[in-house]
Amino acid sequence: MSANQNKVAIVTGASRGIGAAIAERLGKDGFTVIVNYAGNAAAAEDVIRKIEQAGGKAVTAQADVADADAVRHMFDGAQATFGGVDVLVNNAGIMRLATLADSDDALFDQQVAINLKGSFNTLREAAKRLREGGRIINLSSSVVGLYQPTYAAYAATKAGVEAITHVLSKELRGRNITVNAIAPGPTATALFLDSKPQAVIDNLAKLAPLERLGQPEDIAAAVSFLAGPDGGWINGQVLRANGGII
Repeated sequence: MSANQNKVAIVTGASRGIGAAIAERLGKDGFTVIVNYAGNAAAAEDVIRKIEQAGGKAVTAQADVADADAVRHMFDGAQATFGGVDVLVNNAGIMRLATLADSDDALFDQQVAINLKGSFNTLREAAKRLREGGRIINLSSSVVGLYQPTYAAYAATKAGVEAITHVLSKELRGRNITVNAIAPGPTATALFLDSKPQAVIDNLAKLAPLERLGQPEDIAAAVSFLAGPDGGWINGQVLRANGGII
């Protein structure tokens, strides 16, 4: 924990699911965690309580990542309160599925606004403000590589995130800041499991050679590695944390 003391991490979309698990893990690792959320303040406060009960430090920050001004204010607040930011984890995202023929404009525009433009907004601020030795970890998805039907718009946004990851890792040359992405496979969050028949869940669990769904804690462990001292030589990479699906 001592290696990460006095370091500050922003985790976007951290009020539930994978984001909450990441925030809790980084809190245990010694980071002061800024738990970003868009609308569910109660869920974000619950994450704060869990981090504090485990001995960590955390605060909430409301900001819609699709809103560039809101993102700027969030970074301003972090700088004013803590003196700067050391880690950015871009987790906020939505997924709406339909075949390309059945996809309406809203399905496309909302995912681009949050998944792609939202990541662009936070990365732009991080590129200007992250302290020397910082870490940026973007959340992609293993649908980039699987390319299943109905995932066209979602996979396109995540492919864009991966492209930005590679470019930014080169643009930050000389500052000792790493930029990587993690691409989870099927992961057992409440949102993922909701409304899916058990047979579908069982089939998804068998896709990986390890024959189980990922857990939010699996993804949080990968983030912990990239954010911590042992991940310092990994840069410009996409880690497909999916149990071997691809």
